[in-house]
Amino acid sequence: MSHFPLIAAPPTAFHADGSLHLGAVELQAERLVADGVDGVFVCGTTGEASSMTTGERMALATRWSEVLRGGPMQLLVHVGTNCIDDAKSLARHAAELGAGGFAAVAPCYFKPADIRTLLEVMAAIAGAAPELPFYYYEIPSLTGINLPSDRFLAAALERIPNLVGLKFSNSDLVMLQRCAAVAPGRLEIRMGSDELLLAALEYGATGAVGSTYNVAAPLFRSLIDSATTGDIAAARAAQLASVRLIDTLAKRGYLPSLKALMTARGIPMGPVRLPLRNLDAESTDELLRELAALGYR
Repeated sequence: MSHFPLIAAPPTAFHADGSLHLGAVELQAERLVADGVDGVFVCGTTGEASSMTTGERMALATRWSEVLRGGPMQLLVHVGTNCIDDAKSLARHAAELGAGGFAAVAPCYFKPADIRTLLEVMAAIAGAAPELPFYYYEIPSLTGINLPSDRFLAAALERIPNLVGLKFSNSDLVMLQRCAAVAPGRLEIRMGSDELLLAALEYGATGAVGSTYNVAAPLFRSLIDSATTGDIAAARAAQLASVRLIDTLAKRGYLPSLKALMTARGIPMGPVRLPLRNLDAESTDELLRELAALGYR
């Protein structure tokens, strides 16, 4: 297997008053570089993009661009939103920054009813920055959109010239296989469900984008290395360790827990924004004790 890229989806740091804390980006990037991560996917679900203004998203993408410029990590920018014109503006801004690519979820308040409509939406967004590689971002657990992504990819190959692949945040491994079979060698299938990475490797994923790589990238790299060399027992053990980590983070709310762990490691991430809820001091202490028992301090 050629190099399998791990792309971290970084959370967005906020000050205590809820404003953007752009000063944390350099610390986040330093940690990811040290952990061997290949790139970042900013302003996505983990980045709380749906709770940010368009101006804030541009400011955050700009800061990541400044910090990463000349370094080893690639910048991918998520531009999806319920307003297609805003998504197009964010796409053009990503192109101005010289990002390595961009992605979009479909509008999910008024949802595309069929593949044809989804294709029109994605073509409009992708066409706003035709010089950049474009990924469709599928995350049905949050969008409620369950259109068959393999059919979308097959149709989009002809309609969207800069389409390069799919961010597949979906537990449907049958659909993953179907997507990987649409245009092998032409389309990238980036797995977005970290707890299914081992299965995704077997079923044709060509990379991964996930939030857990902010705190456990070496564990996932060991999983990939073990799977590649045929040590399936070690790969399964690494995947199980990741599941236990994810379960522990999710127990009290995944995003506030992830931010608490990163803050404890010296990167001040601050609060989450409503409608998410922050952990109180007692819950934070309990979380950190449980994580320490798993080896995460």
